[in-house]
Order: sequence, then C-alpha cells, then structure tokens
Amino acid sequence: MSLFLPRAVTKTVCAEQCDGRCYGPYVSDCCHRECAGGCYGPKDTDCFACMNFNDSGACVTQCPQTFVYNPTTFQLEHNHNAKYTYGAFCVKKCPRKVLSVKSACSDSVIVFPSSLHKLLVLAACDGIGTGSLVSAQTVDSSNIDKFVNCTKINGNLIFLVTGIHGYNKLCLLKLIPTLSHFCSHPSGLSLLILKQQGITSLQFQSLKQISAGNIYITDNSNLCYYHTVNWTSLFSTPSQKTVIHRNKRAENSADGMVCNELCSSDGCWGPGPDQCLSCKRFIRGRTCIDSCNLYDGEFREFANGSVCVECDPQCEKMEENMITCYGPGPDHCTKCFHFKDGPNCVEKCPDGLQGANSFIFKYADEDRECHPCHPNSTLLPIPSSFLRSSN
Repeated sequence: MSLFLPRAVTKTVCAEQCDGRCYGPYVSDCCHRECAGGCYGPKDTDCFACMNFNDSGACVTQCPQTFVYNPTTFQLEHNHNAKYTYGAFCVKKCPRKVLSVKSACSDSVIVFPSSLHKLLVLAACDGIGTGSLVSAQTVDSSNIDKFVNCTKINGNLIFLVTGIHGYNKLCLLKLIPTLSHFCSHPSGLSLLILKQQGITSLQFQSLKQISAGNIYITDNSNLCYYHTVNWTSLFSTPSQKTVIHRNKRAENSADGMVCNELCSSDGCWGPGPDQCLSCKRFIRGRTCIDSCNLYDGEFREFANGSVCVECDPQCEKMEENMITCYGPGPDHCTKCFHFKDGPNCVEKCPDGLQGANSFIFKYADEDRECHPCHPNSTLLPIPSSFLRSSN
C-alpha cells in the first residue's frame, strides 16, 4: 500500500492558485511552495521532499542564518538559532570531522582571515617524520605536493640534497608561501636546509612563529639574506637555537644581501618589500609601504595602527583632502556611496531581509536614507532619479 501512497495523495492537475503540486482539487489542497515532488497536507512539514532545505522536518527556503537584521540597531546581529547547511539539511552542529565555514559544513579545509578583506586557506600538514610522512627522510618529488597551501607544519621541514631531483632554484620553497607556523617534532628539529645549491632566498614571508625546535641552515652556497633574519623574534622558548653557517657570504653577493629600505630591523627573507619580517612604516597585505591611501589613490584606506585597510565598498570616495573612511565597516564612512540605513551605508534599503521574527522592508527618501515601510503598505520601485548613474 505504501508503494501507491504518493499517487493517492498528490496531484499534478491542481487549482490554478497552487504553486506546482497539490493533494486534492481545491485551493485549500495546495502543497506548500517549499515542497518538491508532492505532499500529503498543506504545511511545510507535509512535504515528500524539500525544494531547498530540510530544517528539522520543515521545508524552508534557507536555513536560519548566522546573522539576522535588527531594526533597532540597523545591523545584522548574531542569531542564536542559526544553523549550518549540510547538503540539503539544516543542522545545529556540523558532523564530526566536518568543518563549519561561514554558514555551511565543509569537508574541505578551514579558511581564516589574513586581513579584513581577504581569506587564506588554513591547512595543518604533517612534517617529515610524522603522520603520513613518518618514513620520509626529506621533502622530495614523492611528497612535495603534500605541502601545497600549508600554513602550519606539525613536525620537521627537511630539505636534503638527496631530495631535490627534478627541482631547481626556489621551486621547493615557493610551494609553501603561506606557511606561518612550525611545530617541532620530538627530535627537537623544526627546519633543516642542507646543501640546497638551487635556493637563493628562503621566501618564508608568512612565517610568524616557530613554537619549538631548532633551525639548521648549512652548506647552501647560493642562499642569501639568511643572516638578516631575527630568528629569536620567531621563537617561542628561550631554549631554541640556530645553527647557520657555510652559506653564501654577503660580500660575495651582487646586492650585498641588503633588505629593502621599508623593512624593519627584524630582517627579511629575500629581496623586495614583500619579504620583510616586519615593516618600518606601514603594511598593505604582505607588502611594506611608505604610507596608506588616506587622501588619494585608486582605492582609499584607513590606518589600523601600522596596517593599511581598504575602506568599505559602501563608502563614497572623497576628494579635496578628505578621508573616505575612519574605520572598518559600512558604519565608518564619511559619506555613503548608495544609501544609508541608520548609521550604516548599504547598497540598497532592506527589501525582505530576514529579521528575528519577520522580514524587513524599507524605502529610501530623497536624501537616500532608509525608513521602515508601513506594515500594510506595498513597496514600490525606487524612482530612477534616486538611483546613482553609472557615471
């Protein structure tokens, strides 16, 4: 009998007011608009399957969002009832070994902010002699791909002359440009670079910490800039040490192995302002610079300490020696590029934005400020005279 249940309770010929399917001939017999494949009742919990997502048995357009609009503060605020999307389901917590990224459960890697506007892939990798590389002696052609996009290495990172067949110059170290953290193997070693004649600079521009273990860099006849690095600024314990000798001498280098003038006294990993351990003045992304674009430039910034941060896209670029923004986010603009909702600059006024208990609708006045629509009103299109031209 259950094999014939769907045919008995769902129809394709329905009242014209129905969106799709129904379970009877009358207007009151329409399936909920979030149902897929039919239903046995009018509610969103009576669906055979969901058009979008299943939230604890109810079919919904989207899972409860991480943030909801608060009409009092004019801001999106954290929603304590938020859920993650996991396939076609809404879940309060992602399954074990599955990571939560923004509002979804992901089987891939974590992401973390490298600045206020960019994201980097975060991947913790096994080092030589640990985990999946427990029998490996060095980084070589059989395992080098395991280090692509690593930002943290649990164990040793070893480059021996026996492992460089098929590679030259900087290709070994350029595979790990985002590496930021070393965790030592119990052997007490974090980094060993031995007899690598093709390496001219270390290029560890993202390295911020060596939590344990020692550094051995020896017999690399073409390696430069190693002597400028303030290794103790990267160490976590006073017992850590470096053994660095028989590499290329500064007096034998064409440029004298001098760091860029924008680098601080902490040294550098190689030539150029993007290879500094830290900056003398300001930094944008990974590059040291003289000053931020406060008053001019293609894009405008504000200075967060010594870090240059781009103004929110909703800020209008100002001229005549006026700053465009004085902090992060759309609530720190000198002037809005489109509309203003409370203290925030927005691309458009809320038009059906999810609130805590209902959807929020607002309209824009002649000053481009957003105001709540009357509960019984119908939102009309914004007059073209209110819209900013492409020029």
